[in-house]
Amino acid sequence: MKVLIAENWEDYELIDSGDGRRLERFGGYLLSRPDPQIIWKPSLPKVEWEKATAAFEQSWKLTNNQPEKWLCKYQNISFWVKLSPFKHTGVFPEQAVHWEFIHSVILNKVKNLVLDPSASPQYDSLPNVLNLFAYTGIASLVSAKAGAKVTHVDASYPAIGWFQENIKASGLESAQIRWIEDDVLKFCEREVKRGVKYDGIIMDPPVYGHGPKGETWDFNKSFPKLLALCQSLLTDKPLFVIANAYAISSSAITLENVFKDYFGDLEGDIESGELALKESGPSERILSTGIFARWSEAKG
Repeated sequence: MKVLIAENWEDYELIDSGDGRRLERFGGYLLSRPDPQIIWKPSLPKVEWEKATAAFEQSWKLTNNQPEKWLCKYQNISFWVKLSPFKHTGVFPEQAVHWEFIHSVILNKVKNLVLDPSASPQYDSLPNVLNLFAYTGIASLVSAKAGAKVTHVDASYPAIGWFQENIKASGLESAQIRWIEDDVLKFCEREVKRGVKYDGIIMDPPVYGHGPKGETWDFNKSFPKLLALCQSLLTDKPLFVIANAYAISSSAITLENVFKDYFGDLEGDIESGELALKESGPSERILSTGIFARWSEAKG
């Protein structure tokens, strides 16, 4: 079991946490928003929390000319941060540990290839990455920036639109990215029938959800079905499979166990644990934000 801490940010900072809230910096703006797992006391005095330019209660309250959307960066990727009606911002900063991993693995794979669509078969051998429940798509952008062909799938029309904005913000309009609004299970079933194969799969499933045509997602029932489909979608020599989970009753051990069911026979390693952020304030506390499991190809 591992704890992966996202620490290489410039445009994000977890400043403090306490009394059911986080105090965070996204770019040049300070946000205060709820997080019910935070049952400890804040480290910083109230006056520091009052500097927040946006605070979420039942809705966002803005001060000091706080915009509702603004650009932020992570390394060479740009994306829009927005104050959504459900306290989210379109970015989960703890995911940066996966972005770094994905970028490194793909870059290592393509470093000797000619990145020219006319240069077959080199172009045809570029890694093919599938991002499921892809939301605003920062992992998709990272994959494309490293040189992969990317299929981005999400059931939410607004999320697809947000992703398209992020593609433009990152200057990746000419990258090999296709975005699809669809139910994830149905899409994967069709891909299996079509014989499509992927070198890397990323998934960020919710506890419960609905597809664009009312399809039902229930994590405990649907996740094993999804992994069985993903098993069929992998190439003979895949690079990685990554799954994240938030607000579920299961632990990272559960994710690792089910990963072993479907990817345990592959030559590689399975690891699991928690994703976390470290406060920049005096306490330097660690805030666990979610769990993950990750299979990756064997080294050497």
